[in-house]
Amino acid sequence: MSYINDLLFGVYPYIAGAVFLIASWIRYDREQFTWRASSSQMLSSKGFRAASNMFHVGVLFIFFGHLVGLLTPHALYEPFISTGNKQLLAIISGGAAGLLCWVGCFLLLKRRLGDPRVRATSSGADIFILVLLFVQVTLGLLTIPFSMGHLDGSVMLMLANWAQGLVTLQSDAATHIYGVSVIYKLHIFVGLTMFVVFPFTRMVHIWSVPVKYFARNYQIVRQR
Repeated sequence: MSYINDLLFGVYPYIAGAVFLIASWIRYDREQFTWRASSSQMLSSKGFRAASNMFHVGVLFIFFGHLVGLLTPHALYEPFISTGNKQLLAIISGGAAGLLCWVGCFLLLKRRLGDPRVRATSSGADIFILVLLFVQVTLGLLTIPFSMGHLDGSVMLMLANWAQGLVTLQSDAATHIYGVSVIYKLHIFVGLTMFVVFPFTRMVHIWSVPVKYFARNYQIVRQR
């Protein structure tokens, strides 16, 4: 079991990261025409805006919450908030964002599978990534009852030590989560897999955040 743990959580993260970066680069370089979100709003707008907004707001909060929560060293926040209170804050805020994201993702998946026009223009990758996102958010919500069972923050520290160990290239990073519950490991594994499939789906549009949109020049439209 130690070998499998090291393989999945010590080696696989680097494989996922390499595929994520290199394949994204290759796709942008060779297949820029496919570099888009492929919105289906024109085909059916009923309920789309609400579902999309719930999903995107929730997933952005979850992403940055995980990023800050896992990669912030314990010594930086310890003078201001205890580990237990930090975990409780993460459960409440992350749970609310996760529920918002889950509802939005469910509605988007229902629309993509249930609307004939949207379903006819959906690729296998479109459906697969939406299902994978739904599974991942569900797993994240399922970790909440387990987290409530250890509000001392011990498991949260294990997960943070694992993530920080990977970033700092520590060879024993996987050992930090050897003893955590399987629900956390499933959540991590699916999350890593999302990085693997990212370059081959519509998710690449995340790279193209329209930052320059707010600073671009006005377009002057004249009537004939």
